[in-house]
Amino acid sequence: MFVDEVDIRILAGDGGNGCLSFRREMRVPRGGPNGGDGGNGGSIYLVATQHHNTLITYRFHPEFKAERGGHGLGSNCDGRGGEDLVLGVPPGTVVSEVAGGESILMADLARNGDRVLVARGGRGGRGNAAFATSTNRAPRRTEPGAQGEQRVLRLRLKLLADVGLVGFPNAGKSTLVARISEARPKIADYPFTTLTPNLGVVRLDDDRSFVVADVPGLIEGAHLGHGLGTRFLAHLERTKVLVHVIDLSPATGRDPVHDFDVISRELELFAGTGDETAKGLATKPRIAAANKVDVLDDPDQLERLKRHLSRLKVPVFPVSGATGEGVRELLEAMWREVARHNTVTVA
Repeated sequence: MFVDEVDIRILAGDGGNGCLSFRREMRVPRGGPNGGDGGNGGSIYLVATQHHNTLITYRFHPEFKAERGGHGLGSNCDGRGGEDLVLGVPPGTVVSEVAGGESILMADLARNGDRVLVARGGRGGRGNAAFATSTNRAPRRTEPGAQGEQRVLRLRLKLLADVGLVGFPNAGKSTLVARISEARPKIADYPFTTLTPNLGVVRLDDDRSFVVADVPGLIEGAHLGHGLGTRFLAHLERTKVLVHVIDLSPATGRDPVHDFDVISRELELFAGTGDETAKGLATKPRIAAANKVDVLDDPDQLERLKRHLSRLKVPVFPVSGATGEGVRELLEAMWREVARHNTVTVA
């Protein structure tokens, strides 16, 4: 099961209480206070690890509590500190605190090994030995341990991919991913076969590789929640280029030019919502993959699509995910955009 958004409740450990104690030993007059301090409570950390690729663990276990600190003891013995709790999440997880009906960004764990403190453990209370002074040699004062922080967190996974495939349901995105990578998504001849994003690694040669994401199909009105809505568009935020997979098959009964315009408009309308993810999608480089040329019966459809996208400066690559025709040229175009983006980022 692919889970990309969950809410969890975390409770850091409370600090231990300080101890009230006095030294009482034979032949030791005026032993004085010797109550130790309480230990600090355990804190909670989130760390991005490549051993996780979904948030399903937290769907069925939504509450986590760190160990509390030990209480102080006599003979100036401090309590043991509580152990920290480290929770692993997939790289690409965005962490927000849910408070007062609002979601406040805490961290973006984009890379493997990224780590963030999300709840600090309570400080241990002081024992009476800490309050001894020259004028108060037998204090009976102690401190209770402080409470650990408590929070409700929203974890949202945004997949890390270089190239994102978008298009209508059944346009052949999953077939294309299976053709160009080792990924094996479910493929069938009905719409909405893909219900969760699929990732695949494309290897052009020993030195060149990139990650491609197949996002579930969009339909007209997706920005309003129609079909699968825009739920999975967040997974395209980190991509460097969007590839519009356009179905040329006569079986659809649709116009390829209209299909491209509909998907582009849905992305633009989503961008108009003010969502930061959406704003990023609207400015990404675009490539068009005119898919299923092996069953194309009207060459004029492809020519009209090329003329239309030429005016928009969107390159078009006729391909067939089923036979592999034209796929190599498409992959090289994807790589050029990925490499260009990496060069600009480094510069």
